[in-house]
Amino acid sequence: MNEALERSITKDAPYKLCFVCLGNICRSPTAEGIFIHKVRESGFEDYFYIDSAGTAAYHVGESANSKSQATANKRGIHLPSKARKFEYADLEEFDLILAMDNENYSNIKAMDKRDKYVHKVKRMRDFDPNPGDGQVPDPYYGGLQGFENVFDIVSRSCEALLNELKPFVEKE
Repeated sequence: MNEALERSITKDAPYKLCFVCLGNICRSPTAEGIFIHKVRESGFEDYFYIDSAGTAAYHVGESANSKSQATANKRGIHLPSKARKFEYADLEEFDLILAMDNENYSNIKAMDKRDKYVHKVKRMRDFDPNPGDGQVPDPYYGGLQGFENVFDIVSRSCEALLNELKPFVEKE
């Protein structure tokens, strides 16, 4: 376990997570939607604040990609996010920031010039029981199978992450 994960999680001090990819329309909204769903299923929705963002501002204000939405909807998951750009203030705001790949991980860490928040930045697949190359591949230019693969990777990783956080939830 690491220090970003080790704190009491209460309704008054919810745990704040931000999932980050490049444009915030495929991978990170999928992770956000899956984690919201898993948290609700566990009865912990009042104990978490869940968001997503992109390191680039290509799609600000847009909903998740239609293929991401179709893949998620097919499995009973809603993707509520609107794309936004990851900002420096997010480093302070969130307890855990989960990058989808090495490039986004490096871009997020580069924003933290004094290494003040580096302990909060992890890769999504750091929590994947089958981490492969450690990156969630970008399905944007691929076919539907790429979106299915991303969904499976992110779902597995979100499940493992939630299992690591559950012991810190102080139910009232």
